[in-house]
Amino acid sequence: MVYRTATTLEAVRARGVVRAVVSQGIRGLSLPDGHGGWSGLDADVARAVAAAALGDAGAVEWLPTDPGERLTRLTSGAADLTTCNLSWTLGREAREPVLFAGVTCYDGEGFLVRTADRISGPEQLAGQRLATQAGTTTAGNLAAWFGARGLEVEPVAYATPAEALAGYADGTCAAYVLDRIALAGARATLPRPADHVVLETAISREPMALAVRDDDPAWFRVCRWVLQFLVGAEDAVREGGSARAAADLAGRHGPALGLDETWAHRILDAVGTYGDVYERNLGPSSGLDVGRGANALWTDGGLHYPLPLN
Repeated sequence: MVYRTATTLEAVRARGVVRAVVSQGIRGLSLPDGHGGWSGLDADVARAVAAAALGDAGAVEWLPTDPGERLTRLTSGAADLTTCNLSWTLGREAREPVLFAGVTCYDGEGFLVRTADRISGPEQLAGQRLATQAGTTTAGNLAAWFGARGLEVEPVAYATPAEALAGYADGTCAAYVLDRIALAGARATLPRPADHVVLETAISREPMALAVRDDDPAWFRVCRWVLQFLVGAEDAVREGGSARAAADLAGRHGPALGLDETWAHRILDAVGTYGDVYERNLGPSSGLDVGRGANALWTDGGLHYPLPLN
């Protein structure tokens, strides 16, 4: 592990950008536009951190990374945060010098299959080749779920999301296995999306989270409270208040976080509330129409429960 004398926030300000590990391209989460920009829920989280820390949501250096290198790139000091459809697990936090600052999106691993195959549940894929991404927890999840039922499948690991999707699309594999939200984005990129369906069943819990190194508690707090503010601002609106009032409340604590008193207002100006982020990237207007489900506020039956901003 590389420890620094300067804090991460100081280094970010000296550099003028937040270096963010993102995927190699998953629609709805982190996807390049071909002109240096990125879209998606994970990308908006990075923008929110940049808005709070630097006053400029565009001050992000995007670092697309293989799944197996998502934490290595962070812990080596080459990145400031990882926001990359990365699941928060005990194993990752115990083995690596990282801390997870909070859940960005709750999901579960699922299956993209061909409509013509009339597959209604994962058990019908027993004995089949399934496309996966190397460096993820997918193979272990498949072994646990199918093994518990006395069934077997053959995971085929591909280096990138594009290669895994191609391995499914060309018929090499009977299904593509990935987090269900990411599968919705992958399905939308296929020539005939209606010919494919994401099964309802999830075989794992995948709380995708924002990760930072564990050597800088101050940076950890900044990132954690950026996430909490996004959810808290939506909750304030849901309860009949206003996001701006929530930003005023959170802003009072800016100096104690190493920020100023307008940090939360800058987040609203840059990306909006968590509800805005989700709707823009995953809701009906995004073309993916992934229901909020577990990603709704706690008052609407979801799992997002904002910590108090006072």
